[in-house]
Amino acid sequence: MNMPHKPLRQINMTDGPIFSSIIRYTLPIMLSSVLQLLFNAADLVVVGRFCNDLCVGAVGATGSVVSLITNLFIGCGAGVAVCTANAIGSGNKDLTEKIVHTAIPLALILGASMSVIGLVFSGPMLKMMSTPADILPLSTLYLKIYFLGAVPNFLFEFGAAILRASGDTKSPMKFLIASGATNLALNIIFVTLFGMDVDGVATATVTAQTLSAVLMVITLLNRRDECRLVLKKIKIRWSVLKKVMKIGLPAGLNGLIFSISNIIIQASVNSFDSPAIVSGNAAAASIEGFVYMAIHAFYQTSLNFTGQNMGAGNFKRVSRVLRRNLLCVTVVGILGGFAINLFASPLLSLYVPGNTVAIKTGITRMTYIGLFYFICGIMEVFTGAIRGMGASLTTLFISVSAICGIRIMWIFTIFQIPQFHTLDSLYISYILSWMGCVAAQLVAYNIINKHKKRVYNQRIKERPKTFEK
Repeated sequence: MNMPHKPLRQINMTDGPIFSSIIRYTLPIMLSSVLQLLFNAADLVVVGRFCNDLCVGAVGATGSVVSLITNLFIGCGAGVAVCTANAIGSGNKDLTEKIVHTAIPLALILGASMSVIGLVFSGPMLKMMSTPADILPLSTLYLKIYFLGAVPNFLFEFGAAILRASGDTKSPMKFLIASGATNLALNIIFVTLFGMDVDGVATATVTAQTLSAVLMVITLLNRRDECRLVLKKIKIRWSVLKKVMKIGLPAGLNGLIFSISNIIIQASVNSFDSPAIVSGNAAAASIEGFVYMAIHAFYQTSLNFTGQNMGAGNFKRVSRVLRRNLLCVTVVGILGGFAINLFASPLLSLYVPGNTVAIKTGITRMTYIGLFYFICGIMEVFTGAIRGMGASLTTLFISVSAICGIRIMWIFTIFQIPQFHTLDSLYISYILSWMGCVAAQLVAYNIINKHKKRVYNQRIKERPKTFEK
């Protein structure tokens, strides 16, 4: 006898109170994102406590490349999320099923390709970033092992995109709690009991990521709605793939280019030729990452709420969702930035205990970047809204011109002047790029929103004429 299936408790994005729905939807994503970041943070803390400063620097030096991979996962997942949200919002169950069964094989193909690229190019990428010679072999080893987790990473991100687009943010959170605890436990076991260092923490991370991917696939297999995964239906449908990649490819390239600018900044940090500065910068970046992940959760909320309401043709609610998200992300960004600066010294000591140069470097970075993270949060919310409306190419163009353009121009001009060749000058480029991006996004959002509304209303007017014919 079959047991009755427990009904899914999902957030209604197209109806009801907006503010409470945003909070209930975003909090699990926020916790999930923070737990995901703990993978790399746990690696740094464990090697800092049980290994040596070279190991900390080696793991820290890979941060920009790891960020590149993560942004690529999230970017490609955006295509799946927006298409799924649009299909659910418009009530098209058949299209939703096709998206789900196209997304999974696509995740496998992209993950396998990323693993091959990572194994071949890890060393050259780190050399290109001017990674100090004494930590280069360890950094290369860590990165190669990390790239082996690309397949489970893509599977999890695509699966999470499907669940979040349907209103379920709690399941991904639960899986990351399980995998996060596994990662921390294996870190300690591999390093303290087996005498491993960077290879141990990298192996622990990949193992934990694999666990989260397995849990995600099992959940999709056991759903009872249009988001259910049926193995025999798995097939890449080219019409669906085209829609997914129309949004996902620019979003993935957006994350890729965004990360390239960070790699250039990492190379600029490496140019000071000091393992202590590299370690301090990496430690601060890891701590700031928790604030970033908290504000990035509102990107996911903005993306999926906008996607569903666009599918339903509810343009007034799209604008109201944007305003609520901007308010929330500003508050979270300001509070988070203030908190990490207030406790900067003890937090940095967890990563680089007793290393005064590294701690001083970390405090400098957190002062410039952490206190202004709310601007980055505003940028993330606008990115989600514009992408949720289907204008992914617009966000790519703005990121290339505003984010990368400003940062790269600053580094190759102002930063090269001897008196401005300082960490302070380097970190200012972040703030300037965020401000430039938000200004461009504000203009773009208003133009795109008016255009989409005009096109939708025109289609509504033409429907009766079509029936008459």
